[in-house]
Amino acid sequence: MPTPFPNSCTESDGSAVIRVLSYNIRSLRDDPEALAGVVNACAPDVLLLQEAPRFFRWRKKLARLAKATHLVYLTGGAPAAGPAILCSLRATVESTEDILLPLTPGQHRRGLATAVVRFGKARVGLVCCHLGLQKAERRMHSGLLLDRLGRLGVDHAVIGGDINEGPTGPAFTLLAEALQDAATVAPRGGTDTFPATAPARRIDAVLATRGIEVLACGVPSGLPGVTGSDLRAATDHLPVLAALRIPASV
Repeated sequence: MPTPFPNSCTESDGSAVIRVLSYNIRSLRDDPEALAGVVNACAPDVLLLQEAPRFFRWRKKLARLAKATHLVYLTGGAPAAGPAILCSLRATVESTEDILLPLTPGQHRRGLATAVVRFGKARVGLVCCHLGLQKAERRMHSGLLLDRLGRLGVDHAVIGGDINEGPTGPAFTLLAEALQDAATVAPRGGTDTFPATAPARRIDAVLATRGIEVLACGVPSGLPGVTGSDLRAATDHLPVLAALRIPASV
């Protein structure tokens, strides 16, 4: 039996253990019931989505996903050019902001969905990203992501995203040098995330600032009620789940 991921909880010292799920959902073009089943089995406090709906009736589509996964829409979607954040009612929301990144001619627009939330006394910034297909653009946007992270005004932050390159790529390397690559700090479950039908590349990640304790991170396996067929039907990426302990704010 796979070792289960730590459950969400609030510690006696005011710190909070939260589950963060990063997931590219391919604009909900696949099996929405399978997708909801995967998310529900992961039981996230924070859901960082890439390729969230951003065109016709995108709000309604995200609202349906939120209802099916017992979460609430926080920010993102069309205003962030794809990235979106959902969260559980456990979170108290302080602020949200969607940012559009510089457009590379001939490429899709990219953006960031950001928020600052509290889980009890633990205050944390959230950033969801989906970097582009061109290496130079990814490197530039990863630098802008780190700049934006510094402007959130928080001591602790979590980033989830589709990096669109592996850990040896320049954008991934820049992020992993500035932050903790959670899957290498406390690996749990699988590693490769794409394509879901025959995963061969780790291009999706959860990263955290240094003060956060990474308890476990990886592609979850042995999820209750979820089969391999469900994972393949839900979308073309596999999810990345992280259990993180956020210190209490001073």
